[in-house]
Amino acid sequence: MATEQQYIASLDIEASYNLAKQMEAYRTNPVLGYRPAGSKAEFETGEMLKSYMEDLGLSNVRKDEIKVDGWEFEKAVLAYADAAGERQEVQLGAYQTDFVTKGAETFQVVYVGKGGEKDYADKDVTGKIVLAEINQRDEWWINFPVYQAHEKGAKALIAVQIGGYGQVDEKALNAQDIAGPPEAAAFSMSFEDSEKLKTCLDEKGEITVTLDASSRVMRDVSTYNILGEIPGRRSDRMILLSAHYDSYFSGFQDDNTAVAMMLGIARAFIKMGYQPENTWVFCAMAAEEWGIADSKYDWSTGAYAEVFNVHPEWAGKVIGDFNFELPALSNGNLDGIRCTYEYKDFFEDTLKTLPALSPAYPEGVLVSAPIETWSDDFSVAISGIPSMVNEFSAGSFMTTHYHSQYDSDAYYNEAAYRFHHELYGLLLIHLDRQSVAPLNFAEVFEQASASLDVLMCQKSGSRVTALLNLLGQTEEVAEEVYDRIYDINEAGVDSEQCREAENILLKIFKMAQDKYVRLTWEDAVVFPQEAAQNNLRYLKKAIRALKRKTPDAEAAFEALYEIDNNAYAFQFSKQVYERFTDYVLDQNSDRLQWGRGRIVHHENLYDLVAQLMDKYHQGATDFANEIAELEKVAKRQKAFLRDDIEYMLQSTEKMLLLLQAANERLKNIQEKN
Repeated sequence: MATEQQYIASLDIEASYNLAKQMEAYRTNPVLGYRPAGSKAEFETGEMLKSYMEDLGLSNVRKDEIKVDGWEFEKAVLAYADAAGERQEVQLGAYQTDFVTKGAETFQVVYVGKGGEKDYADKDVTGKIVLAEINQRDEWWINFPVYQAHEKGAKALIAVQIGGYGQVDEKALNAQDIAGPPEAAAFSMSFEDSEKLKTCLDEKGEITVTLDASSRVMRDVSTYNILGEIPGRRSDRMILLSAHYDSYFSGFQDDNTAVAMMLGIARAFIKMGYQPENTWVFCAMAAEEWGIADSKYDWSTGAYAEVFNVHPEWAGKVIGDFNFELPALSNGNLDGIRCTYEYKDFFEDTLKTLPALSPAYPEGVLVSAPIETWSDDFSVAISGIPSMVNEFSAGSFMTTHYHSQYDSDAYYNEAAYRFHHELYGLLLIHLDRQSVAPLNFAEVFEQASASLDVLMCQKSGSRVTALLNLLGQTEEVAEEVYDRIYDINEAGVDSEQCREAENILLKIFKMAQDKYVRLTWEDAVVFPQEAAQNNLRYLKKAIRALKRKTPDAEAAFEALYEIDNNAYAFQFSKQVYERFTDYVLDQNSDRLQWGRGRIVHHENLYDLVAQLMDKYHQGATDFANEIAELEKVAKRQKAFLRDDIEYMLQSTEKMLLLLQAANERLKNIQEKN
């Protein structure tokens, strides 16, 4: 029987399902679940997984200690008397903040609409709890209204999702990473419970409640990534498989099934007695959902620590990471793989060679790039390890069940789960067989070229034509390099010269991550010059709107809203806005983790926005001062853009030299074979 068919026959999907269910038993909150970073529940889950790996037959099973900020959420029970005098009890969800009562304590709850600064007009919330309705997915993140409440003197904020997340049912609670300081406390309440509570508010919009809560952030505690191996013929060349075992609520889909599938893949190969060419490392990651306090980049902490602190030497030795998220979920007829640009061709080519898999996705599998920041594969990639993740965010689950108590096996899709077991095991076999890591850098340079707004760059006085020519030249060399890699892999050549060439290729990959990967304030992946291009585009729109014969301030507002993080300047106080700006630009780099240095050239337009809004509400039509200020900002952004293009030129030149060196080595390998 062919290896691929033997692998498929060796899979035990029921065993994977049972492990995913077994993980649900570990929880900090006996009613709602939760298995957060550094908690006793996370530790106990890790110990169970370690024993499971040992029993499975994995080699070198171990625990890698990492330091995180931990969180124990034991309870949050709110009670009040309704209009009929009947006691109503409400289970609240929570965010990673500090709030501990001595039993049930009495508080006033004040309704504050969406929780923006203007919603506090004529309200005294000092020492009280505020209730706010938010849409984190489409409007603003939880940390802004929470810290606004804290600034106003509130003891805590209770968030109600009115869109974006947790839309499966009016009873749904939601949880996300807080991205803020522990002292600004926050909980969550279902829409149904909030509507009942609001009917009992007095004429001031308040109600007396009791709250019995225990939510504690623990600074700098130990947790563990759990690892096991299938030894390969080579111990110094590895492939990583990863999934996280911390969770909100029961975490069945996110991410119990992923951990269980990763180990299900291992189980099948161990059953076969299969020895790979390279050592396969299976890593259950801790602290993915959250793991560091008061940081914009507070998730993927376990993965970041593993590849940057515990095993920085993996860069250059690990040729790929298969990261898994929500694999027992079907997103429709078309499945997806999201990977770094460099592996897109390899996955597309390999998919065409696979045997027929269990029917689950009649339209096949779409490979897309680049990876996003939502999961651990981003941290792994920027360390220098080419990475991928199964596409998990395309369907409705993210707005309905995700991070709610409805993430359960009620949404389990056995056909999708089986398909993903089969697919990723087979892709693992194919990557393992490659003599040289199948990295194609051509699309990186192609996409870099496509990201350039040539006319805008020319108007800024930058050397964009030189950059376009260089990117084109580098893309051509990258194509030639990949052709050689493909031929060598097809021929099955394996030599020390292959390793030397591969070392250069992995060095180029790391350089591309360092030099080309930047983030927007919304955590989207962009090339270095795109932030300045975006800002200039919207500055032009704002200036044009204000220069009209009849100035259009609303159009100017819409444009300014899109510049860096200035959307928050429209809703929150200057203190709140600048706090969550400064902690990205000025905070200790260790607390920025995977976001460190990836946002540049920030424009603080808070005062200008406030000035414009005041004039607009007063009915003013003369915006000459504001136009002059925006033109100064545009001039500054043009200078930034020129700098960015120079940076891209220098970075691309360095990568071109390395690609040429790799090309020569690969050419020599071909000539010798």
